[in-house]
Amino acid sequence: MVLFPVKTLRNVLALLTFSALLTSGVSALSFSTIAGLTVSAARAEAQTPKIGKSGLPLPRYVSLAKPKVNLRKGPGLRYPIEWVYRRDRLPVEIIAEFDTWRQIRDWEGTVGWVHRNMLRGRRTVMIKDGTQVLRAGPEDNAQPLLQAEAGVIGRLVDCEGAWCRVEIAGTSGWLRSRDFFGAATSEDVN
Repeated sequence: MVLFPVKTLRNVLALLTFSALLTSGVSALSFSTIAGLTVSAARAEAQTPKIGKSGLPLPRYVSLAKPKVNLRKGPGLRYPIEWVYRRDRLPVEIIAEFDTWRQIRDWEGTVGWVHRNMLRGRRTVMIKDGTQVLRAGPEDNAQPLLQAEAGVIGRLVDCEGAWCRVEIAGTSGWLRSRDFFGAATSEDVN
């Protein structure tokens, strides 16, 4: 059995369909209409939010629930451990679901599988690069409250446009979503 990546498989199927249509006497104009409808349907599907088996949207951000979490190559205990996270509350993004397993992506782009019991819905953020200033309001010129270095974890409260309210070390303030990992730009957290 030959396995193709999904993208390649779609191209092969499109080529076979085109060949079959041409040999059956369908004009190129008709085929372009059919192909256009297929592309339109694919775009509509891409814009529709995905819902996982859990009934929750995909992708979505969550945090690690334990101080030690194994990242596996596949969705099950039989798959090898690729990485061990040793940081409670670390934000991760769930990108797929299989039974009780969740495929996650971390701040570095590493992808693997963890059991759902190792995750919690509480939203956290992690400062990505350099030192970021937590501000009193959602503006670049708002009063600075504290400085947070790369790797600092805080609790995500809510977002308004490109700014999110975050609590770090008991202080609540605002950061731009581009300055941390744990929320999509302009995401509705509530």
